[in-house]
This record gives sequence, structure tokens and C-alpha cells, in this order.
Amino acid sequence: MRRSFYHYLMTQRDPNKKDDITLFANAVEKDGSFPKHSEQYDEISAYLELNGHYLPSMDVFDEAWNYYKENNA
Repeated sequence: MRRSFYHYLMTQRDPNKKDDITLFANAVEKDGSFPKHSEQYDEISAYLELNGHYLPSMDVFDEAWNYYKENNA
């Protein structure tokens, strides 16, 4: 069964690590409006463009998305 991007991202959380993807995952966990069930790049990207104030750059999302695709094939 395929998992959502949110579900994958939650596996990247860590209160002690400070790399960009971990910080992104920690912030998404606190975002109650994040599209938790989506597997669609365009939907999540559009959401983050409008609401992802905690994301320093969309490059972080793109990198996390690439890891998600590699691990969710």
C-alpha cells in the first residue's frame, strides 16, 4: 500500500537533528492544515507555496519529494 507524502515525512522527524528535511518534517507535523492524505506533487506544492511559511525554500520540498518517490515506489 502506498503511503502519503505526509506519512513518509513523519518518518523523518527528529527533535535533535537540524538538517533541512528534518526541520521541514518537524514543522509539517505542527501544520494542522497540511494535506495529510495526498500523494500528488502538484497539490502539496501548491499548498506549500501558499501556506508553507516554515519552509525556507521549495528546494527542500523537492528534495524530500525525491526521497519520498525513491522510498515509495
